[in-house]
Amino acid sequence: MSVFEKIINGELPAKKLYEDDQCIVIADAHPQMPVHLLIIPRKKITMLSTIDAGDAPLLGHLLHVATKMAQQMDIGDAFRIVINNGENAGQTVFHLHLHLLGGKRFRENTLAG
Repeated sequence: MSVFEKIINGELPAKKLYEDDQCIVIADAHPQMPVHLLIIPRKKITMLSTIDAGDAPLLGHLLHVATKMAQQMDIGDAFRIVINNGENAGQTVFHLHLHLLGGKRFRENTLAG
């Protein structure tokens, strides 16, 4: 069971900044930016490359929640959404999640902030 499943199930403590019937949002334990949130679907999807067509509404919802959280965190339209897919792309928890990054200006020549 992934650390995210344990958080979702209440087996590990975490301050949930947002939750609904499809996802939760928590602060990243090792932030890379002043705002670094994780948007985690309740449904266990190992990684983005394993989704099927039926997951499209959930993925759209996750992006919608990310936008709402950016507004709530007062970073407006200056943010990035990152999804690491697979170990070679830096994925360390194999439960799909979106990183919402913002709160300072991004360097123009980087993708990861």
